[in-house]
Amino acid sequence: MASLGFRQSIRSALQTGASTRRNTGHCSLTSSSVQGPTERSLDLRTLTGFFREHVLGKHAHRPALICRQERPRAHGGPPSRNLSVTSHLAWDFDEFDRHIRALARGLVAMGVRKGDRVAVLMGNNSSYASLQWACASIGAILVTLNPAYRLNELVETLNLVGVTHLFTVPRIRTSNYIRMLSDAFPELRNSSPGNIQEPALPSLRNLVVVSDIRDTAEWHRETCDVKSITDWRETLIWREDTWEQRHIEQSVQSQRSDEVINLQFTSGTTGAPKAVSLTHTNLLNNGISIGECMRLGPDDVLCNVPPMFHCFGLVLGNLAAWSHGSCVVYPSEIYDPKAIVDSLVQDRCTALHGVPTHFLGVLAEVRKRQDAGEKLDLSRLRTGIAAGSPIPIDLMRQLIEKLNLVDLSIAYGMTETSPVSFQTTPADPIIKRVETVGRVQPHVMAKIIDQDGHVVPVGKPGELCIAGYLVQKGYWDDEEQTQKVMRADPNDPSTIWMHTGDEGIMDEEGYLKIVGRIKDIIIRGGENLFPVQIENALTAHPSIREAAAVSVRDAKYGEVVGAWIVREPNTIMSREDVRRTVSESMNPQNAPAWVWFVGEDGTPGELPKTASGKVMKHVLRKWSAELVQNVIGSVGGK
Repeated sequence: MASLGFRQSIRSALQTGASTRRNTGHCSLTSSSVQGPTERSLDLRTLTGFFREHVLGKHAHRPALICRQERPRAHGGPPSRNLSVTSHLAWDFDEFDRHIRALARGLVAMGVRKGDRVAVLMGNNSSYASLQWACASIGAILVTLNPAYRLNELVETLNLVGVTHLFTVPRIRTSNYIRMLSDAFPELRNSSPGNIQEPALPSLRNLVVVSDIRDTAEWHRETCDVKSITDWRETLIWREDTWEQRHIEQSVQSQRSDEVINLQFTSGTTGAPKAVSLTHTNLLNNGISIGECMRLGPDDVLCNVPPMFHCFGLVLGNLAAWSHGSCVVYPSEIYDPKAIVDSLVQDRCTALHGVPTHFLGVLAEVRKRQDAGEKLDLSRLRTGIAAGSPIPIDLMRQLIEKLNLVDLSIAYGMTETSPVSFQTTPADPIIKRVETVGRVQPHVMAKIIDQDGHVVPVGKPGELCIAGYLVQKGYWDDEEQTQKVMRADPNDPSTIWMHTGDEGIMDEEGYLKIVGRIKDIIIRGGENLFPVQIENALTAHPSIREAAAVSVRDAKYGEVVGAWIVREPNTIMSREDVRRTVSESMNPQNAPAWVWFVGEDGTPGELPKTASGKVMKHVLRKWSAELVQNVIGSVGGK
């Protein structure tokens, strides 16, 4: 019955679309250019100023942070006031602030100063959360690193931005970061804390290990007896009346909201990563706007699944929640569907963030438990954000029916725009929430342009460009790459447009559809085919869990469609079935001429993805070319 109801609501939305449009209160657009509301002023405070005045001022004794994988006093310090929770870490905002201040004093004592780059290499935990605010209070720049980096990638990013202080956990899964670094760079073993002298890492001075290990033998085993290491727990200074605290207060007073406080590396779907420079104003106001779209408040509990080294976890998760007095839950340090479902039930979460892959795993875990007879109370769930890659309609239906995410929000953005520029709200018609990424955010300008830079009429595709407070300051120490994508408006040089490289279509109400990366569009016989539309047609089939469409070179048409398919477990589907699924639901020119099933014909067992869940199409194109050369995957009927 629920499935039927969802389909009826979609059908009704389609049939009444004209009347819905008349009642939106927005003028009908003719050209693809919009500006978001400006009734609410931008908040020009620093992150620390906002936290102290607004968050602590209003919500000091409201729940702030829950970490189920951490013991209650993982960092030492005074006992928690939350005596009802004895099994894991649970802080209110006042306790959170005490830990932030103790850490900030410790950072100053170890020599961290305004402008220093402080890198973090760990999963989602309370230490990461504390560093986000502690660095901001000093004016140090938080550098977020992907824990999946291999040694060469880690060294490249550390040196790219001149990291002086590195905070890391000993290991995540099979990656032992201390052993990896000390084996490659023996000088780390013999340097003293605060005075690392390693030629391959010329800027690095401090290596701080964040760990809950209490056994001395285990500590030495995990840290490989590296002498340059500082124990995280020894850095926290709990006394308030110190010169370090006076230094912090002076720093807070001297900071400006337009100063850079965070470096995030781009997803790297096409090449070497670049460091995106984000300011207090960028991050704070984006977090506020995101939370408003979700209708977050002090009674909300967000299960923050995406990794914090990415803007999804750091901004859409942490800042969107905390700026509205909501509580954040980290169910586990890394993605774990079992821990997520446990948190949803035990912490009575009202919101859940994730990319499609995350949600699929959670749905599978819920289904497994319910099939085993377990009763799961998910009635408090209502909202969350799905982002990173397009959400198929069938997945949206399941999230509403199975997880009660009736107000799920779809967000679009990129790291360079802090990140969110478009987002749906619960007030949007259901058809807009499944077919678009919503409307433009407050204080944001957007336009869609053709190859000559002219704004296109509504309904026509073109490149999406974004301007406003949310645009980054530039790529760190890379003016050439910055100028390629950030360009002044010819009619108003004070307005800087970020050229996203994404192909979009805007309707007369200002709702935006992202149809793909410009470089990913498939040009078959001169006709543009949009991968997202093909992928939506494919994932609507009950036997297909994930799909990715890419261009394949062809002698006759120039390019044809190649489709990579992840089947649902225990289902059977042939290449011909895949082709027929597309040809029967849209223009047959979109039907794939080549089909590959992930994990077969010598291919890897999963689609290659970035940290934000985006499929790396350039990798798939390379795989496709190799398979085509061996004539593997042809369906015929080009």
